[in-house]
Amino acid sequence: MAAVLKPVLLGLRDAPVHGSPTGPDAWTASKLGGIPDALPTVAAPRPVCQRCGQPLALIVQVYCPLEGSPFHRLLHVFACACPGCSTGGARSWKVFRSQCLQVPEREAQDAQTQENSLAAEDWCEGADDWGSDTEEAPSPQLTLDFGNDASSAKDVDWTARLQDLRLQDAVLGAAHPVPPGEQTALSPGLPLFLPYYICVADEDEYIDFVNLDHAHSLLRDYQQREGIAMDQLLSQSLSNDGDEKYEKTVIKSGDQTFYKFMKRIAACQEQILRYSWSGEPLFLTCPTSEVTELPACSQCGGRRIFEFQLMPALVSMLKSANLGLSVEFGTILVYTCEKSCWPPNHQIPMEEFCIIQEDPDELLFKSTSFY
Repeated sequence: MAAVLKPVLLGLRDAPVHGSPTGPDAWTASKLGGIPDALPTVAAPRPVCQRCGQPLALIVQVYCPLEGSPFHRLLHVFACACPGCSTGGARSWKVFRSQCLQVPEREAQDAQTQENSLAAEDWCEGADDWGSDTEEAPSPQLTLDFGNDASSAKDVDWTARLQDLRLQDAVLGAAHPVPPGEQTALSPGLPLFLPYYICVADEDEYIDFVNLDHAHSLLRDYQQREGIAMDQLLSQSLSNDGDEKYEKTVIKSGDQTFYKFMKRIAACQEQILRYSWSGEPLFLTCPTSEVTELPACSQCGGRRIFEFQLMPALVSMLKSANLGLSVEFGTILVYTCEKSCWPPNHQIPMEEFCIIQEDPDELLFKSTSFY
């Protein structure tokens, strides 16, 4: 019996973040760039690069509470924007998770019981947006606004819907964490990318709007650089018959993975994030042993599962606010504790795990303009 595929939600760049939002308006929103927002009872992170010692820049902040859990939940991804460090693996990329109870403290014991019984598919049931807390005493869930329908998916004004959508990275072991509830002060030397909100759409909404011309153009550029005969490959790999015959085509080692990646993103090239809790990542290059030998959660010892990944289009959308910063990558795969464990009264973000896959053809995405 075929396994049931987990739904995939796409993150797209939306309106710029103006001013300095505070309180729930800040930490229940998802964004790229800017400074990390802190939950009311968890310290804000100020991570540093383990290679060069410089402060890390916030890449994305994701507000993603799980269905059936009583916790607000934030994930932050940081990277070093200094030359040469963005390819430094785990030493220059950091992922952190922060949580705090939505329910009164006296219910913490019941909350922990609920947390331990989370099902892998719970986060998606009844989803409307990413983490709205505007209703009275809501149960935590990954709530995502899918828009009205497929035909309007690209035309919806998402700004008003992003009040409950924020991407936040919490950093464990960060130097000089900001006290809970206080906003990080912006110093002139702090690496900073211009902040933009992130809106969300269901990947299925884009299936009927696949622009194969764009995918063909990118793959032909790749063909010219690699000297690969691709006519037959393109007709098979970019068709919608689902037979995956192209996987049997004799091509260079590693290229099949790249073609699968290009085929999948053809419907929405501007996606900057793919979210699929306990789902399957979309590999850009052949996965290494890192994927099958994921480290256990440092807190509870439980296994980690895939939660989301950052996509190549994000690279060109990270605009430096100062210091001439830049970060380069192919895709960043983020894995988090399956139990989403959080000890009572814990106030320090927990470090999670990420895998960095470099762009196999550096010029391919660099030369692509998504906006």
